[in-house]
Formats: sequence, C-alpha cells, structure tokens
Amino acid sequence: MLDRFRTQPALLKLDLYCKGARLDDSCFIEDDGGRKILRTRAGLGSGLEVILPGDRLHPEMWTNVPVTEPFAARSPYSIHRRPDPGGVYLLRHEGRDVTPIRLAPRPEWYDQLTTGGKKMTQVGTLQGTYLGIYQAKVCEYWTQKPTKVNCKFCSVGLNLGVDDADEKSVDEVMEVVRAARRQSGITYVDFNTGHYDGDTYLDLLIPFIRRIKSELGLLIGVQTPPHRDLKRYDELRELGVNRVSFCFEIFDRARFRDICPGKDAEYGLDHYLEAIRYCAALAERGPKNEPWVSNGEIIAGLEPSISSIRAIEWITSVGAIPTVCVFRPLVGTDLAQREPPETEDIVPIFRRLYESCMEHGLPIGCAPNVHVSLVALPEECASLSSRRYPWQQLKLKVARRLVRRRLERRFARYDRRALSAERPAA
Repeated sequence: MLDRFRTQPALLKLDLYCKGARLDDSCFIEDDGGRKILRTRAGLGSGLEVILPGDRLHPEMWTNVPVTEPFAARSPYSIHRRPDPGGVYLLRHEGRDVTPIRLAPRPEWYDQLTTGGKKMTQVGTLQGTYLGIYQAKVCEYWTQKPTKVNCKFCSVGLNLGVDDADEKSVDEVMEVVRAARRQSGITYVDFNTGHYDGDTYLDLLIPFIRRIKSELGLLIGVQTPPHRDLKRYDELRELGVNRVSFCFEIFDRARFRDICPGKDAEYGLDHYLEAIRYCAALAERGPKNEPWVSNGEIIAGLEPSISSIRAIEWITSVGAIPTVCVFRPLVGTDLAQREPPETEDIVPIFRRLYESCMEHGLPIGCAPNVHVSLVALPEECASLSSRRYPWQQLKLKVARRLVRRRLERRFARYDRRALSAERPAA
C-alpha cells in the first residue's frame, strides 16, 4: 500500500484528507515560511497547507492536511522536519519515509495591514494558489431564532471574528487582491457567502466583481445559495464572472434534510439542482473572452458512496463540473464526534469524478495557476482510473493551451496598466 501512495499522488492526497497527520516536535511551520493553520473560511478546512510531489500530468499537488482534529492525533502519518539546513519536510507513514513535501509558502502580504488597519488575512487568504474571500457577515442559519439551522458539518459561525473579519469594504478587498496578484501571482478570486434574508448575497458581491474585473481582469468565482430568480445569473455572466458554485452537499434527500436543515427549509434540494442546470447552460451565452463553469459541490463521507456517485453523474449530465470535498469533522461543529470516511470508500467516488467529466467532455483544469488544496480536482484523479480517454485528453490539451495563453496575455496587459497607475507622475 505504501508503494501505491508513492506512485499515485491522488491516492495519497485522499488518504491524508481521511487520516490527517501528526506534526512532530521538529516542525516549525511559520518559522520555515509556511502558512499559519487557520480555522478557515467556508467551514470545511482547518489544516496545514502543503505541496506533495505529483505525477507526470500534475508535477505537484497542493493539499490541506488535517492536523488539529482528534482523528489526526491517531493518524499513521507524521510530518517531520529534517535537521539539515534548508528546512526540508518529510511525510512518514508508521515511521517509514513516504515522500518529501514542501510547505505552501506564506506570502509577505499575510503580515501586512490594510489602510484601515485590518490584517490582510482577515480579508482573504490563499487556499492553495487562489484567493478565497468570505464576504460580509456570518450565514444567517447560525443566527436564526429560536433555533439555529446551520449545516451540521460547517464551522463558519465559529470562524468569523476569529480568523476572518465579518465586514469588508470594496477598497479593503481591492488592497488585498492587488497584493495577492502582485506578490503571489493569483489568477482567480473566489467569493463565498452564506444565506441572508432577502436573497441579498449577489447584490453584496456585484460591486467587488465590477472593481476586480475592471481594474485587474482576474478570474472570479461566486459560491452562494441559489438565488430564487435564476435570471440573476445571466447578469453575473455578463459581468464576466467565470464560475458559480452551488453547495448542496448531499444527494440523498433524507440526509440532506437532516444535515442541512436550513438549506432544505429555505431552498430545497430541487432548487439547488435547477440552479446548477440553469447556470451550466449559460456557457453558450455571455462574453466569449470569459471562461464559464457551473459547479455542484458535494461532500464525500456524509452519505453512501453510491449516492455521491449518482450526484456526480447527475451534475456532469447537465454540463456542470462536480466539486467533491472529503468530510472533515471539525472541532466545535455538530458533527465533531463523527469519524472521517475510510479512504477505500471514497476512492470510487473520485475515480468516477474523473471518468464522468471526461465522458462528458467537460473543460477541467483549464485555468492557469489554480491549485486547490481543500479538494481533489477531477483532473488530479486520472491515476485512480484505468481508462485513458485519448481523444478527450487531446481536446483538453488543446483547450487548456488556448485558454491559458489568452488569459496570461490578458493578465499581463492588466498588470502593466496597474503598474503604470502606481507610478508617481514625473
């Protein structure tokens, strides 16, 4: 089994999600330039950001390794720092070396303040190589009276005000986005909100979208509840938004109702699915120079594997791309005492994730410099399948080259414009 982990990075990434790792006393993460372990936005991550060696198609794989939860203390994996100069880190399994790993670098802007005095990491943080921003106040499922109806796996209501500010102005966000572009080379900004009465989440995000698009030209993603007026997504498409994601989490209706009571009562599973279907069809409309994808997001480990596979197959059948997280029992959440899934149970889910995307010819892995640490992306899971899809791979290779070349030229053009605007007049 250990040899399989060495030759199949995707398998190792999944195993670390399920088992976590123990940090040896030799580790000095922040002293060695790594990122501080945060309770993190989106309510699903909590761990150490590291970079694993990859495979022929993906030279490296970014991942967020659970290290603070109780289940990680029982892990067969441990992370060690070599005593020699250079701060090289090793991943071990039951005392045997598995692979050297690198700490995800902490950029200089992490230690800077906005003009208003906020720590920049309270406005946004890197998740892998993209900038994640949890915009506005806490999801109102956490504050509903007399009984809160938050999703039982989620920790968002525990995070805001600790690692994340609950309000961010457009100017503050732009300061952080500029710093992240200049110092970290980000190409993609992802906005995440919870539920707010009056369906105001899209209205809150539009001023940020307009500024980023007009001043920096970066790719933008939006993850919110599904708006009741689906025509609002036509507006996002016209504004140049590149990704909309809908987290319905669980395809099994009874479990959806139990684990996501607020989502079930407020929107219902059917509206989530209809929003995914509607937005997938928008790929044929809108600005031709702006890539567009619709995502349906689920959590592996909260329902039987076959139900997760059915969810993947439904999502891809309508032209959307699944995002599959691995359930992590975060400290303080309603499911904190539940065990994470077994790796053997989720491998078929991620194998099917890759296969179903390829069978439907979906545009996976096209964005430049987007490495995601909280999930295994469909293209990263190719080694889990024995199917090769040569024709689809060829088409994807051509599409990726064209999209990346076009976007890199655009980013360079906006960078020159931003640099020129920052120079003082002669």
